[in-house]
Amino acid sequence: LKVLRHEEFEEGCKASCNGPYDGKWSKTMVGYGPEDNHFVAELTYNYGIGEYRLGNDFLGITLVSSQAVSNAKNMGWPIKEVTTGVFETEAPGGYKFYLEDKEKLKQDPVLKVTLGVSNLQKSLNYWSGLLGMKIYEKDEEKQRALLGYADNQCKLELKAVGGAVDHGTAFGRIAFSCAKEELPNIEALMKKENQTILTPLVSLDTPGKATVQVIILADPDGHEICFVGDEAFRDLSKVDPNGDKLLDDAMAADKSDKWFAEHQMKKVSA
Repeated sequence: LKVLRHEEFEEGCKASCNGPYDGKWSKTMVGYGPEDNHFVAELTYNYGIGEYRLGNDFLGITLVSSQAVSNAKNMGWPIKEVTTGVFETEAPGGYKFYLEDKEKLKQDPVLKVTLGVSNLQKSLNYWSGLLGMKIYEKDEEKQRALLGYADNQCKLELKAVGGAVDHGTAFGRIAFSCAKEELPNIEALMKKENQTILTPLVSLDTPGKATVQVIILADPDGHEICFVGDEAFRDLSKVDPNGDKLLDDAMAADKSDKWFAEHQMKKVSA
């Protein structure tokens, strides 16, 4: 994955982009290609938080990449084969990744993102019935379904967890871009259907970059969903050739661990 852009913020986001945490934070966008046509992961770092408790809401990301499998083996990174040709591994924070040992797809190698749900049919009614996602697969026996907005895009997999969904303290969300004029329609539909709107339509500023409009929803299990106006987002999300350097500089300048140690304090466990 490549660093596509990196941004630093001195205070919490008014749309809770960094979770319900105040203070300095950063975000780093990583992916296999530009955000216009690839799935991208947004990594948020809260300077004052030492660790997060993970729940069963985010079940993993599946990549198609024999290179990732060989990289893991060469680095001695722990992986295990869970089905033929599919390997499970964990990022340092405990997030699961599933690596399919095949050559990268011509389009985005990120195949799917899996979220845990408490009631599959109720979730399908929301994601497909209200949000308009196409159902590509549905397996009643395994209580899972695969959805998406387009054949050539990363898919969303919903998988029943056999009980309530626990979001832990890391507060992730799924984001989609759409035409700006669609945002008021989405908001109106959610109001009409008495669905949860976490952040009503709002404009968010990024210093020196475009101002984007977003609305943030929650599905029946509390999964956060952000819809962002595509026109401004395309300007905001341009690949920054200095992204790697900005990230390296920020990590080198981060003295938070040293500060907490000198003051005989520990970072908060969220």
